[in-house]
Amino acid sequence: MKMVAASNGKEYIDRINRLKTKVWINGTQVKGNISEHPAFSGVMKSQAALYEMQYDPKLKELMTYKSETTGERIGTSFLRPTSIEDLEKRRKMIQTWAKATAGMMGRSPDYKNTTLMALAAAADILEEQGPQYPENLRTFYRYAKEEDLSFTHTFIAPQVNRSSLHYESDDDIVAARIVDKTSEGLVIKGARLLATQGGITDEIIVSSSGLKMFEEPFAYAFSIPSNTEGLKFICRESFAYDASNFNHPLGSRFEEMDSVVVFDNVIVPWERVFVVENIEAANNLYSKSSYKPLVQHQIVSRQVVKAEFVLAVAQLIVNTIAIGEYPHVKEKICEIIIAVENHKALLMASEMGAKLDKWGTMAPDVNPLSVAVLQFPKLYPRFTEILQLLGASGLVTIPTEADLHSPIKGDLHQYLQAANENAESRIKLFRLAWDISMSAFGSRQTLYERFFFGDPNRLTQALYHEYNRHTLTEEVKKQFGI
Repeated sequence: MKMVAASNGKEYIDRINRLKTKVWINGTQVKGNISEHPAFSGVMKSQAALYEMQYDPKLKELMTYKSETTGERIGTSFLRPTSIEDLEKRRKMIQTWAKATAGMMGRSPDYKNTTLMALAAAADILEEQGPQYPENLRTFYRYAKEEDLSFTHTFIAPQVNRSSLHYESDDDIVAARIVDKTSEGLVIKGARLLATQGGITDEIIVSSSGLKMFEEPFAYAFSIPSNTEGLKFICRESFAYDASNFNHPLGSRFEEMDSVVVFDNVIVPWERVFVVENIEAANNLYSKSSYKPLVQHQIVSRQVVKAEFVLAVAQLIVNTIAIGEYPHVKEKICEIIIAVENHKALLMASEMGAKLDKWGTMAPDVNPLSVAVLQFPKLYPRFTEILQLLGASGLVTIPTEADLHSPIKGDLHQYLQAANENAESRIKLFRLAWDISMSAFGSRQTLYERFFFGDPNRLTQALYHEYNRHTLTEEVKKQFGI
């Protein structure tokens, strides 16, 4: 197997272009280089820039580490932490990438790289299926980190009927399921949601949906190349509908795209299968490993950066139009400050409480991370509301880049100037705030954060059952003789 060092931006783009993955958008299959398609060019350039940071001499030590097998430097996002220092390095690396995207790319490569690392570290859980399955997972992790692969993933069934009593007919398959097992591998037919960055990654990781975990044909986990025969990605409308960084400063750069994944009798080679028709193994892989704390650590690290970004934009609005004297404005800014500092404190607490798990992986304390992940879906919509309240009519008084280079530019410079900025700077700032809080891209970001790690109601139930309150209750009973 060919081993290479961490990818650079050109290698990432060239690899994805060569795949010729079947991607459909607006009723048409993408032809030619997908990196040149207007719906994908912006985000692929942004993702390529992340990979380039791995070669920045000033960042090399942070962004990469030496492979245990080849000695070459590979991406820190694949690093299995075995010490507090490793966790800190992972956080700093994650936040370096997040700052480059304003925290707006929820599926930057470090997200799924972290997932794969966490699951592979606990691959022994899969032993009950047979020794080949944990070895498959460990081998694939080694391959992925040495090749610096990029991933999308999918684990949600289409929303045809979400009733708990719904059983799907074998003759009318909708949710992707195992329909056959051959000497070559599993045969998968059906569809899955919600592959963010679908079609612009090397591979797709597919794992079981909790809604179908009572049926063995839906209990599986595997990874396959994005251009596997029978696989296609059906995209929603692109929110990168204007390539101008001036007009759409976020959407033009960071629109990740979401897609439905269709499996038309896709063959998954046995060496790529990690779980097969084993409900207990599929559940245990995620619940008994350190998947949850390690992945939440990545999520919260990014969310801190995103919250700080929104705070900065909000303060810039206050400065630009001189509204800082008003008490209600100070209150709104402080609301974001409190949220930012709470999130940072929870992230630090998770590292302070980190412990080695049974496989020797340094796992952060899951409790503060679970709290952070639960509170952010409520915080982020409020952030966007605050931007709307601060910006008010200014968020709809946002001429385009073309207007500023037209015969009416004099009017714009005169009538859209601000207390502390010229008209062009003011318009650029308000377009940025609009792209966070009001555009199609911004609205998608709000929905995305609401459900990023799953249904908040299910996450709340999980925290209720997982949080250990026994010691606290026993102390109160002892102290007061209850």
